[in-house]
Amino acid sequence: MLENIDLSLVNWSRGQFALTAMYHWIFVPLTLGLSFILAIMETLYVRTGNEEWKRITKFWMTLFGINFAIGVATGIILEFEFGTNWSNYSWFVGDIFGAPLAIEGIMAFFLESTFIAVMFFGWNKVSKKFHLVSTWLVAFGANLSALWILVANAWMQSPVGMHFNPETARNEMINFWEVLLSPVAINKFLHTITSGYVLSAIFVVGISSWFLLKKREQAFSKNSILVAAVFGLISSLMLIYTGDGSAKQVARVQPVKLAAMEGLYNGSERAPLVAIGILTDVAEDTTTRNAKKSAFKIEMPGFLSFLAFGKFDAFVPGINDLVDGNPQRGLMPVTEKMDRGKFARESLARLKDAREQGDTATYNMLKAQFNDPGFKNDYFRYFGYGFLTDPNSVIPNVPIAFYSFHIMVALGFYFLLLLALVLLSLYRGKIENRKFLLWLSVFSIPLTYIASQSGWVLAEMGRQPWVIQDLLPTMAAISHINTSSVQITFFLFLLLFTSLLIAELSIMIKQIKTGPK
Repeated sequence: MLENIDLSLVNWSRGQFALTAMYHWIFVPLTLGLSFILAIMETLYVRTGNEEWKRITKFWMTLFGINFAIGVATGIILEFEFGTNWSNYSWFVGDIFGAPLAIEGIMAFFLESTFIAVMFFGWNKVSKKFHLVSTWLVAFGANLSALWILVANAWMQSPVGMHFNPETARNEMINFWEVLLSPVAINKFLHTITSGYVLSAIFVVGISSWFLLKKREQAFSKNSILVAAVFGLISSLMLIYTGDGSAKQVARVQPVKLAAMEGLYNGSERAPLVAIGILTDVAEDTTTRNAKKSAFKIEMPGFLSFLAFGKFDAFVPGINDLVDGNPQRGLMPVTEKMDRGKFARESLARLKDAREQGDTATYNMLKAQFNDPGFKNDYFRYFGYGFLTDPNSVIPNVPIAFYSFHIMVALGFYFLLLLALVLLSLYRGKIENRKFLLWLSVFSIPLTYIASQSGWVLAEMGRQPWVIQDLLPTMAAISHINTSSVQITFFLFLLLFTSLLIAELSIMIKQIKTGPK
C-alpha cells in the first residue's frame, strides 16, 4: 500500500531518472537531425564531385561524432535505471516495455555502430557511393533507435495491445502492431524527431552565422546555411503539424494533462487557448487542489476546443470536471475510479490467496473474471487508481505543465520565422550584411535546447502521478532500496554528466574555432 512507501525514496528516484533523461536528451536531438544533414551534404558531394562539399561534410561530421559518443554513454545508464530504481515497474510491464528496447538494441544500435566506423574512417578507403550509403544508414539507424524508445514511452502514455495475466500479475503483449502503430506512438515519434531536426538545423545555421560574423569561411558557411535552413524550415512545418496531432491525442488519452497545459479548471464549450499568460494562486482556494488563475493572459476564443477535438464549439473538460466528475458530459469522478481500482486490486489479492490455499473453485472463478471483457473495461482499466488515497493526486503540477507547453509552442513558431528569414536573406545574397539576424541565429542555439527540454518536461511531468497512465502510479513503481543509495548515485551521476557536458562543449568550441580543414 502507498502508506508504507517512503516518499523521499520516490522523489529521489524520480529526480535521478529525470537528471539522467534530461542530460541524455541534450545529446540525442542533435544526433537525430545532424545525421540527416550530413547525409544530404555528402550526397551533394557525390553528385557534384565538388570537394568543398566533402570538406563541409567532414567538419559537421566531427561535431556529430563528439555528440554521438556522449549520448550513447548517458543512454546506457538510463536503461539500467529501469532495473535498479524501478523494478516494480519492470516486473509489471517488462514483457511489453522490454520488447521495443530489445529491438532498439539489436536492430538500431547495431546498425549505427556498424556503419558509423565506415562513416568516420572510410574516407578514401571505400568507394564514394559505399561511404555515402554508410552515412545514410547511420542517419536511419539513429532515427530507428529513437522510434523504439518513443514507442515504449508512448505505450506508457497510452497502454494498448496488452493483456493482464492474473497468475503472474504481469501485463503481456498480445498485439505488437497495435503497440507500434498506436496513434499516440506515431504522433510522439514524428513530433519528437522533427523537434530534433529543427534543433540540428538551427545548430548548423547558428555556427555558420558565427563564421560569417567573424568574416571566415564564407562559401562554407553559406552552403551549410542553405542545406540546414531548407531542412529546418520543412521540419518546422512538420513539427507544427505533428504537434497539433499530439495535442489531439493528449485530449483523448490524458485529458487532465491537457487541462493542466492550459490552466483550465472549469471546462467549457468554445474553450479559449491561452496565447500568452501568467498564472497566480487563487487566494480563496482552501482545498488541496491548489487552484491557479491567470494574472495576465491573451486568449484565442475557441482555439483550445479546435486544438483538442477539431471543432471550435467542442466541450473541453477542466480539472474540476475530471476530478469531481461531470455526469452531463459522461465524466466519472476520480473517487469512483479509485473504488473500482481497489476492487480490481482486491480481486487480484483474493486470487493469490486462493491459489496459495488450494481453493481451486475460487481461483478459477477469479481468473475467469480477469478475462471477462466487462471486468477489464469497468474495473481493471482503473487498476492504478486503487493505489491512490487522494483524488486530487491525479492533478499534475499545473504551473510546470502550463509554462513548459507555452514555452515550447512559442519557440516552435519563432524557429519557423527565424529559418524563413535566414533563407530569404540568403536568397537575396545579403545574409553576411544582416548582423542582427546572424547574431540572432547564434543566440537561438540554446533556445532550441530549452524548447526541446520543455517538450519532455511537459510529456513526463504532465503525466504525473502515473508511470503507466491509469494502471500504475509512480509511487508503486519504484524498487525497495535504501534512499541513501539513490542519493549517492544521484550526485555521482550529476558530477559525471556535468563533466561530460563540459568536456563536450569544450571540445566542440575548440573544433568550431579551428574551423573546417
